[in-house]
Amino acid sequence: MSVNIKIKNKKASFEYFLIEKITAGIKLTGTEIKSIREGKANLADAYCSFINNELYVKNMHIAEYNMGTHYNHEPKRDRKLLLTKRELKKLSVKVIEKGFTIIPVLLFINERGLAKLEIALAKGKHFYDKRESLKRKDSQREIERSKDY
Repeated sequence: MSVNIKIKNKKASFEYFLIEKITAGIKLTGTEIKSIREGKANLADAYCSFINNELYVKNMHIAEYNMGTHYNHEPKRDRKLLLTKRELKKLSVKVIEKGFTIIPVLLFINERGLAKLEIALAKGKHFYDKRESLKRKDSQREIERSKDY
């Protein structure tokens, strides 16, 4: 069974400065994991928030499993992230005190077949920071093109 699923949040590095990354487990239902293994998930508008001292990922879209019956899941439900108490406390302190936000960056299946979500402590970029990122990306692309010739 060689499942190599890696679903990225492409907007994350453009919209935010990614400070620190943490890998977390996700509490899923059976049809959700089957749908992820088919590669039918989207992290574009997803974010994480604390509810009763537990971290949940909100607005992450996992498409309904096409072979599912009436037990199929709701595509955009809140999903609990599995982290240690120390990690949760560290993240909550930074979010409350320093104004950081937590966003999902990468959803993947590990070697044991479990779905994992890489989340990042992030700080929002201003408009001029985004322009700077675009300039850097364009110049990098030009350098790569010139190497090809």
